Amino acid sequence: TPAPLPHRLLVGYFPQWGLYDDTPYTVKALVDSKAAELLDQINYAQGFVTGGRCSIADPNADVDHTYAAEASVDGSPDSPEASLRGNFHQLAELKRMYPHLRILISLEGRASDFAADAQPEQRAAFVASCVDLFLKGNFKAQASVPGLFDGIDLDWEFPRDADSANYLPLLSEFRRQMDALKPGLVLSVALGPSPRMYGDADISALGGVVDEAGLMTYDFNGPWSTTTGLIAPLSSKSDDGSVERSVSAWKAAGIPSEKLLIGLPFYGYGWKQVTDTNHGFGQDGRPIRGDHPYRSIEKLITPLDRPGSPDDLSVTAPDQLPGPPVLYRDPVSHAPWLFDGDSFWTYEDAISIRF
Repeated sequence: TPAPLPHRLLVGYFPQWGLYDDTPYTVKALVDSKAAELLDQINYAQGFVTGGRCSIADPNADVDHTYAAEASVDGSPDSPEASLRGNFHQLAELKRMYPHLRILISLEGRASDFAADAQPEQRAAFVASCVDLFLKGNFKAQASVPGLFDGIDLDWEFPRDADSANYLPLLSEFRRQMDALKPGLVLSVALGPSPRMYGDADISALGGVVDEAGLMTYDFNGPWSTTTGLIAPLSSKSDDGSVERSVSAWKAAGIPSEKLLIGLPFYGYGWKQVTDTNHGFGQDGRPIRGDHPYRSIEKLITPLDRPGSPDDLSVTAPDQLPGPPVLYRDPVSHAPWLFDGDSFWTYEDAISIRF
């Protein structure tokens, strides 16, 4: 029996905009699904970077929405007169229920805004606004909740050309001000799949500044292309990107492996009017707009009558037949796809993620 693996950090992004889904996705859903018991950390998406400072991205979702008892983490309704409501109040309730859980605010915005804020003359003031708003918890008048967020996740997509030289100095300023406020606050950064995307940034020094580096090891194929492919394969024999290649590239660039986080998509992409060559894989098609959550793709999956165990990945799916989608699996990455003779869907599932 192999020795048990050391504990791995399990981080999930929580989508602020889930409140507006047809079936609203709430913080309470993390309790109902028991995900909160499994997660080590939540990155709340998102805080805005705009106008030279950090700001609340959606005041209604974050601090104003009044949750009824059935949608509230602790089962009690929000008071309409309470100074703090919305997702931030629900996250505070979640932390009381699961004290082990860390919560980071994910800072997102246009690349041009990040580039302006990273300039030497603007850098310190910009970082101070983020620290004051999210770490000191000065969300709005009479609604100060220090300690809700245990750190900052910075998502600059992506520093280019001359801006890249300011990338590490911006992160270093976050590190300096966060340590001055409270040692132990977590500084995380979202990184693209390749170090080559960061120009002249001092990548080799990045690992000494940040605590976590979350790799965007997904969206290697999608509806921006008319050719079908896999969204997040672990490895690949083709020229397509893969998790393995991204991790190797960042380790070679100098990021310690213990700080790397592999990104996994809980959604998928599709194409229509795909020819049936190679069961639709690597073929031209008409992209289906947008990303689709795993729960919607899962409804398309049809159990296959085939020999062998469901976990026997050496079994090849039968030839495509007219009718419901058939599940195929890449023999190298174990990544699944669905194909019904016309529509192709790429996604990740429990088997491919396990590997």
